[in-house]
Amino acid sequence: MGERLAGGNVAIALLANALATAAGLYVLILALAPISGAHFNPSVTLMAVFEGQVKARLAAGYVVAQFAGAIAGTWTAHAMFALDIVQTSTKIRTGPSQWLGEFIATFGLIACIRLVGRSSPASVPAAVAAYIGAAYWFTSSTSFANPAVTVARSLTDTFAGIAPAGVPAFIGAQLAGAGLAVVACRWLGAATAGNTKVTEEKQEG
Repeated sequence: MGERLAGGNVAIALLANALATAAGLYVLILALAPISGAHFNPSVTLMAVFEGQVKARLAAGYVVAQFAGAIAGTWTAHAMFALDIVQTSTKIRTGPSQWLGEFIATFGLIACIRLVGRSSPASVPAAVAAYIGAAYWFTSSTSFANPAVTVARSLTDTFAGIAPAGVPAFIGAQLAGAGLAVVACRWLGAATAGNTKVTEEKQEG
C-alpha cells in the first residue's frame, strides 16, 4: 500500500512502512505477550534461551512458528494486493554498511528489550515499537532486525524485499548483534548491581 500510494517517493514509502510496522508491533506485543511472551523474532527467542528464560524445546517451536508466520504473512499481503503469491525479491541489499546497519539494529532491539524490561516491564511494548519505527530511519538497512522477517522479505519483489543472496549475511549480522547485546546487558546489569550495593553501604555507614 505504501509503495503504491507513494507515487515513486521512496521517503514516503519508507515512512508508511515504519508507521505501519511500529503501530502493528505495539498492538501485537500487547495482545500476545500473555500467551507466548510475544516471541516474533528468532533473535529474541535465542536470547531468552541463553538467559534461561525459555526452554530449548519450546524455543524450537517458537522459531518454526516465527518463520512460518512471516512467510504466510508475506503471501497473504500478496493476495490482498492482487500480486503473484509466490515470488522472489530482486532488490539488492548487501555490503559492509548494510551489514553494520543490521548489526546495530538488532543490538539496539535486544538491548531495548533487556534494559527497559529490567526497569519498566510495562513499557516494553511501546519501547520496542518506538525503537523499530525509529530504526527504519537511523540504520542503513532499514532495520530488518529479525531473521524470520528477513527470509520472508526475500519472498516479495516489492519495496520491502531483499534478494535471497543477501539473506545469509543479514542474518549473520543480526545474530552477532543480538549476541553482543546480551553480553553488554549482562555487564551493565552487573555494574548497576555493584553501584547499588556501594550506595547502600555508604548510606548504612
